[in-house]
Amino acid sequence: MLKKMFLPSFPSVPYVSVLLLLARVFIGVMFLLHGMSKWMSYADLSGNFPDPLHIGSAWSLILVILTEMVCSFFFIFGFLYRLVLLPMIFAMGMAFFVVHDGSLDGGELSLFYMLAFVFMYLIGPGNYSIDAWLRRRLVEDD
Repeated sequence: MLKKMFLPSFPSVPYVSVLLLLARVFIGVMFLLHGMSKWMSYADLSGNFPDPLHIGSAWSLILVILTEMVCSFFFIFGFLYRLVLLPMIFAMGMAFFVVHDGSLDGGELSLFYMLAFVFMYLIGPGNYSIDAWLRRRLVEDD
């Protein structure tokens, strides 16, 4: 019993892929809902939304909504996985470091998302993703 607690074995590949799938779905859906709330409040937010890139509040909001909704949809299904994670990491990095000045007072959610996306970028989508399916199809054709 103590051996299993302190010296756990590494999980098998299918088990890890299932956990990655669950993490992708949970984090992706939460991020998608975060974007949907901005989309539903577009009229109220567009005039005073933070503009760290100096392109205008409305355009900054549009880019964030697109990132949070379109990229999270692709992230959930594991399609163009690492490519769509780049704007997600960038947006949350800007939110935490620029908009919230690196403060956990109001910026903790953007920090959580940014770190989760960095970890997911490094780990990859797992075997239960569209990218893995496409990779298997391309290898079969060779």
